[in-house]
Amino acid sequence: MKLLKNISDGLLSRSKKIEKRNASRAVLFDNEGLIPLLFVSKFNYHKLPGGGVEEGENEMEALDREILEETGCKGEITREIGRVIEFRSKWNLFQTSRCYAGKIISKGKQSFTKKETDQGFKLVWTSLDDAITQLKKDKPQNYEGTFIQKRDLRFLEEVKNRNLAKGTEEGL
Repeated sequence: MKLLKNISDGLLSRSKKIEKRNASRAVLFDNEGLIPLLFVSKFNYHKLPGGGVEEGENEMEALDREILEETGCKGEITREIGRVIEFRSKWNLFQTSRCYAGKIISKGKQSFTKKETDQGFKLVWTSLDDAITQLKKDKPQNYEGTFIQKRDLRFLEEVKNRNLAKGTEEGL
């Protein structure tokens, strides 16, 4: 999968254990051309649905689970978008996020985790252009949000650059 961006705020410490995390994310279009975004109200930023791959899961199983939990939707993945690597020195974390594009197959009710509820997660539906504009304007108020904003903005811009919102690239 194509590397789209490296994001880093410093060097990881080799004297401490480096945590490695794999994650999957998605840009999914409904029949009206809208995509789901999550607004993290406690920390003032938006993010794509997705999250970490848990033990015993593969990447696509994790993505399906996260999409269902965070949006209440079932999606059909049709394209690889790319990957972003993050080096978060404060947490000594090396994270690789892989992003996919696809379509919403059905909508339902989300089931946020306690942490997501505590952070004020809210599901919003928006156009791709409005999502890009919103992420550019966001001012995250926590460490993690600054990484998420850069990462997810890069994924959204790649989808726009490849004209996937209009379905002009084969397969979407």
